[in-house]
Amino acid sequence: MINENELQSLLTLLDDTDREVVEHVEQRILSFGEEVIPMLENQWQINYNEVLQHRLERLIQRIRFDGLVADLKKWHLSEFPDLLEGVWLIARYRYPALKLDDVEAEIDRIKLDVWLEMHNVLSALEKVRVINHVIYSVHGFKGNTKNYHAPQNSFINDVIASRSGNHIGMSIVYALVAQRLNLPVYGINLPNHFLLCYKEENDNWHYEQESFNTKHELDYKQGDVLFYINAFNNGILLTRKNLDQFLKQMHLENKQEYFEPCSNVDIVKRVLRNLFHAYDDLNDETRCNEVNLLFCALDELPMQRQPKEPDAANDEGDTEE
Repeated sequence: MINENELQSLLTLLDDTDREVVEHVEQRILSFGEEVIPMLENQWQINYNEVLQHRLERLIQRIRFDGLVADLKKWHLSEFPDLLEGVWLIARYRYPALKLDDVEAEIDRIKLDVWLEMHNVLSALEKVRVINHVIYSVHGFKGNTKNYHAPQNSFINDVIASRSGNHIGMSIVYALVAQRLNLPVYGINLPNHFLLCYKEENDNWHYEQESFNTKHELDYKQGDVLFYINAFNNGILLTRKNLDQFLKQMHLENKQEYFEPCSNVDIVKRVLRNLFHAYDDLNDETRCNEVNLLFCALDELPMQRQPKEPDAANDEGDTEE
């Protein structure tokens, strides 16, 4: 519980001219955690002291960010890190008030439209055709070719709202819809690209009316890959031979990991890398540093900003996505 009398006393010192006093006060307020945010917001609304308002804004942002780092660490250490929860956490960096239920409701709307056209005698290829029809024709999703490297491609709510995204943003929406229909569709973490794969289905897989809102735990490690899906390009299907050709064209080593599904943690790490490079292209050092802190919450070493030539911000060939 927060001692409101103590908090009020601290707030009266927050606009002190002595920097050491202010730092001590800020550290004490930060120790209260996210529970104190409504009180700080209320104080901001009723106080017209610009110095105090600025310091309150900074405290609120810091408390929210520290909470986000803690939540991301907790997600990473969970037994089954959920993909939707992971990308929602990343979106919270830009949209602190974003609710998980709101994002899930948008995915479920697309899922329902797919489900209404599905039945259990369809082949894997036929199921993908249904998903493609609903996502690209009914809901109008398409690859974001105009602003491919923009930060919004890393925020799941922006991808859903704009109906466009980069390779990984489009793949995440596609995989979330498919997995909520209990279909074994997972990410393929290729260098400079991101695809999906469709694995063998469990023999007892079937649609049930009562299972529509059931959350299924699918194991990306089980079963063989049947084919690959390019969610960025209207869900076109690819074979292993196509991937072999891609790796040769890119002069990349042919590694087995490029043909097998990656984990949800790997996907979230890839999203953070893209977000880091997007802010790096914009020369936004502050956001690069903050995204690095989120990345380190997943037990990773910090990413490095790349030195730029005068026109490097327009060069799309060497960026992560």
